Amino acid sequence: MSSLPYPEVTKSSYRPDIDGLRAVAVLAVVAFHAFEFKGGFIGVDIFFVISGYLISTIIFENLNKGTFSFTDFYSRRIRRIFPALILVLIACFALGWFVLLAQEYKQLGKHIAAGAGFVSNFVLWGEAGYFDNDASTKPLLHLWSLGIEEQFYIVWPLLLWFAWKRKFNLLTITILVAIISFLLNVNGVKQNAVATFYSPQTRFWELLSGSILAWLMLYKQDTYKHIVQKIDELVSCAVYGDKREADGTALSNVISFTGLLLLAIGFWEINKGVSFPGKWALIPITGSVLIIMAGAKAWVNRVILSNRVAVWFGLISFPLYLWHWPILSFARVLEGEVPALSIRSGLILLAIFFAWVTYKFIERPLRFGKYGKVKVVVLVLLMLIVGFVGYNTYVRDGLKFRNEYLNELAELVSNGQPKVPGFDCGRKIPELSDIKFDGECALSKDMEPNILFLGDSHTAHYKKAIWDIFQDDAVLMVVQTSCLPFSTDVFMTGECKRKYLSIISYLERNKSIKTIVLSGYWSYLISGGYKKIPDVNVRHPVPLTKQNVESFRLNSSEFLSRVSATGKSIILFKDIPDLDFNIKKCFDYRPLSFSPVTKLENCWMKEDDFLKAVEVYDVVLDRVLKDFPEVAVFDPRKYLCENGTCFATDGFLPYYGDGDHVNHHGAKKIISGFHREFFNLNSAKH
Repeated sequence: MSSLPYPEVTKSSYRPDIDGLRAVAVLAVVAFHAFEFKGGFIGVDIFFVISGYLISTIIFENLNKGTFSFTDFYSRRIRRIFPALILVLIACFALGWFVLLAQEYKQLGKHIAAGAGFVSNFVLWGEAGYFDNDASTKPLLHLWSLGIEEQFYIVWPLLLWFAWKRKFNLLTITILVAIISFLLNVNGVKQNAVATFYSPQTRFWELLSGSILAWLMLYKQDTYKHIVQKIDELVSCAVYGDKREADGTALSNVISFTGLLLLAIGFWEINKGVSFPGKWALIPITGSVLIIMAGAKAWVNRVILSNRVAVWFGLISFPLYLWHWPILSFARVLEGEVPALSIRSGLILLAIFFAWVTYKFIERPLRFGKYGKVKVVVLVLLMLIVGFVGYNTYVRDGLKFRNEYLNELAELVSNGQPKVPGFDCGRKIPELSDIKFDGECALSKDMEPNILFLGDSHTAHYKKAIWDIFQDDAVLMVVQTSCLPFSTDVFMTGECKRKYLSIISYLERNKSIKTIVLSGYWSYLISGGYKKIPDVNVRHPVPLTKQNVESFRLNSSEFLSRVSATGKSIILFKDIPDLDFNIKKCFDYRPLSFSPVTKLENCWMKEDDFLKAVEVYDVVLDRVLKDFPEVAVFDPRKYLCENGTCFATDGFLPYYGDGDHVNHHGAKKIISGFHREFFNLNSAKH
């Protein structure tokens, strides 16, 4: 009889079909990233099974022979993984120098350091999810899986060695750890999908599935021999219609076909919308285990997975995995959107070429051959240097000196509101200490405030400018979106109402505040909602209703009546013009841009168009103010509009961060004017 479908695996035995399975895995991932191949991301799970199987085979064999060496094991891992990874990290750092802006380069530096330390999964865990939109602009996002593998390589050999030394049953240990990891995965995906996706403890079961298979194929062939023969005989009868000698072929073919079918189901059914990994991961994991279990002589393994093309892609799978995503990601950054299909196709061909060159001239020469110890030392030193360079780039804020102007421009275009220090208002204002405002409650100085800025995000966007310009004052800023300083009853319920009344009560008791400045997204606070215009990335308020107008009038009148009675000065900010175009389209601010950074013709709008759009909301606000002549009014529009035109830039830098928020540059222009009008000329009063 020929061999069973569980051939003995030794260090010297080579399975070309496993390289073919690697090809399936890497090409699926590449297709997912480049062409949105539905479930292609499960290729990573296939990799996990292969890695767990091969690594555990090596460990089990050497432990059994008494020849296991941590030095030898990790030296092999270093020569296998470090060469291609170091090259890709260096290439990303070099390209990022020319392509990325400071904040992006800072993030890249952090990811380089994390990749060099094999903790990318933990770093990315603290950032956005794998399927989030901004994930496509992280060139080293894909290193999360390498981090999990390396963490497995650290923990698993130690655990097996410890168990072997104490003569524990290695299969029992493997199954127990795998079950615990799987249960953590199933429970965790319901509570925190991002954490479960990136956590090693919820992913180790996938690698351990390969480990269990490795143990069975090494030590339990005789146990299964008789059972397999009987099953194979039954399968042969079912397939061929007559009794044939059981040689394992029929059963191995059924097993491999089943495995291939499961992978196909996974690619078709699993998508970004499912809770993954969870129970869904059983599909690609089981499919991969079955294909490896079937053995090299199964038809699928022998004909499909062992063909030259599949094996070649399997051999370059690691460098191809490393190269393809940074290339696609940098293209996405440069284009400002997903590149055209033709460009993505060309980039994948480039990634394949880079992978082949890396495999032939970098990976193989350093992995095999003489001077193994020297290679390990050099590779470790290089990885430490690369990690340090990445970390240094991160702590130095992305090396802003590379292009100060473009970095400033990019920050302003990206809703440039730099974080500024402040003191928690609860330190000086006990009445507000137990209230959680979703914007903030901060003091510019650690002392009793004399000026209050109150409102929503259309107050918050002035913060740094206020902190910079009102240096002689102690400013208190309180921000609560969709609520303050007053709004329609659509918002003025529950917590919003409580915060609104708490602010009024505080101002009625307070003696230190002399001036109150009110500002907000008035059209939104009056109408009770807004609609997004996705094509131009702006939002506009919804139409008015009589009910919303009336409730806004009552709430605003209550606030102004009670606060005016305290004798404090009140100044109301009118709102800035809402843009009807995307401010980001006005600038080409990439370091490798082939066109100059200019103010484009569509970076302005007619003032009449804006006034007509907000007229109905202005009428409501003006009617309220008519009953409170003691309230002064400041209109920032005159600092952005001139001769019938409202500008979104000064010709060099933008005033806006999005359609209805100014950035720091625009805020500074407005607050400087406000300070001149109300404080420089009336300093004695205020």
